[in-house]
Formats: sequence, C-alpha cells, structure tokens
Amino acid sequence: MSSWRVTRVFLGSAISVLEARRFVAAFLPTWPDLDDAVLIVSELATNAVRHTNSGRPGGRFIVSLEVIGSTLGVAVQDEGGLRSPRLLPLSPTEMGGRGLALVSGLSAKWGVVGDENGRTVWAVLEAAPFAMVRS
Repeated sequence: MSSWRVTRVFLGSAISVLEARRFVAAFLPTWPDLDDAVLIVSELATNAVRHTNSGRPGGRFIVSLEVIGSTLGVAVQDEGGLRSPRLLPLSPTEMGGRGLALVSGLSAKWGVVGDENGRTVWAVLEAAPFAMVRS
C-alpha cells in the first residue's frame, strides 16, 4: 500500500486558489477522481480567502494532501475568523453558499477542526479499488 503526504503554504489571495488547484493536479496526476479533488481544494481555498483572516493582507492558507492506499485526504488550514464554516441550506435564489455542499457531495466525509484562531477544513475521498490499477 502506497502512502505519502505533501503540504504547501499559499498567500491568501484569489490567484492563490488557482495555484492551489495546480498544486493538486501536479501531485495527483493519476488519481481516478482528480477533478473532484481539485474542485474540493478550490472550494476550501476560496472559503479560506473569502471568509477568514487568511484573506487579509499578509494572510496565508495551507493545503495538505495525504494518500494512503485508495484514500485521499485533503485539508485547507486557514488563519481563523469569527464564523466557523458550516453547511448552508441550498437556495435557488442565492448565488453563493454552495461550496461546502459540493465538498459534502463529492467526499466520503468532511469536517472542521479548530477555532477563531485557525481552522482546518478537511475531506476524504475514496477511490474505487479497480480505478487504482495502473496500466
């Protein structure tokens, strides 16, 4: 069973969300659900920049990827803020508030740890065993 972990620090800016997406794609080129992993990190990084102290001048966020066999763990650590991330009810009239719903729908499980001083939002993706076979 193969396992590895990689972490990278990003500046808390909108352009860094694109960089975080590229980071995921670079380290997971053969992951069966790469698009899901990229989308999850994109949503979590966007939330960190928009809704936490990571988006303030000089702010940062950290993206971690951990593969253990057919399981991928992704996490985005931010610099905290007044509000904790939470899943909102979906509204047909609101344009925002769908990020964590996407994360919830694409992952096997997800959660939040931390407080106003810093939080980590994480998600776990399970690849189908047959999809992990490389040719």
